Amino acid sequence: MDKKLYCILQYAFLITITFPMLSSEAKQPMSLATDQTALLSLKHTSLLLATNWTNSTSVCSWIGVTCSLRHHRVAALNLSNMALFATIPPQLGRLSFLVSLDLTNNLFHGDLPHELSLLRRLKFISLRLNNFTGDIPPMLGQLPKLEYLSLRNNSFIGSIPKSLSNLTNLQFLDLRSNSLSGEIPKEFGRLQSLQTLYVQRNHLSGAIPSAIFNISTLVSMGFTYNELSGSLPTDMCRNLPSLTGLYLSKNQLSGTIPSNLSQCSRLEELSLSYNSFSGEIPSEIGYLTSLQFLALGGNNLNGMVQVLIT
Repeated sequence: MDKKLYCILQYAFLITITFPMLSSEAKQPMSLATDQTALLSLKHTSLLLATNWTNSTSVCSWIGVTCSLRHHRVAALNLSNMALFATIPPQLGRLSFLVSLDLTNNLFHGDLPHELSLLRRLKFISLRLNNFTGDIPPMLGQLPKLEYLSLRNNSFIGSIPKSLSNLTNLQFLDLRSNSLSGEIPKEFGRLQSLQTLYVQRNHLSGAIPSAIFNISTLVSMGFTYNELSGSLPTDMCRNLPSLTGLYLSKNQLSGTIPSNLSQCSRLEELSLSYNSFSGEIPSEIGYLTSLQFLALGGNNLNGMVQVLIT
């Protein structure tokens, strides 16, 4: 055989052998075994997991674990209310098919690992009622499918990352009861799917960005117990047809109460107490026929609320 032809055939043979091996290696990190290894990094956090998460049973039958039928991979991890005392191990970033992560009401502490940004399929994150500390990591803004994010009742500090405005599918954002400071990012106006925004009981300052009042999908907004200042947009209710709850009490807001409140026709709860609002109480409040709770005390207001609907 010609020596040149022999070399070509030998090279072609090596390619056919090597490529399948590389393909197999590439698939290995995407296996259920990888999910198992990632989850075992949490096994030591409780006796319940230590006794239930064993090699003698399938990962998909472990307590708190749900696998997808289509991919047969870990799709949901619900370890809520288990009194787990731990940090989030970076290995959880290898659960590449994870859609839902619920660690509610435990004793998790420490910072959130950067590896969580690898979970690009995540739609639901609940870390509320724990002891997490440090800044809210900007990398959370790298989760393009995220719809629900709750970090309430932790000890996060620092400012709210502007990168959260990249979560264009986000519908629920709850940052209540932390130690956050600084201003609410004006970039939040980009969250045009947002229905619930709660930032109560922090140390936030500055004005509420006017762009937030242009998110027409909003149903409930809570800003109470902060240090927010400035006035409310005069046309505040123009683009909030679905708003049922607005909570602004215990801040440093000033100016007059917007007169177009009747355009928030679905309002059921309106809390403006203990600010520095002045002027007349808008008569339009009387047109809010769904209103069940109204708090205006602790301001410098004149007049009275009149029910104008017969």
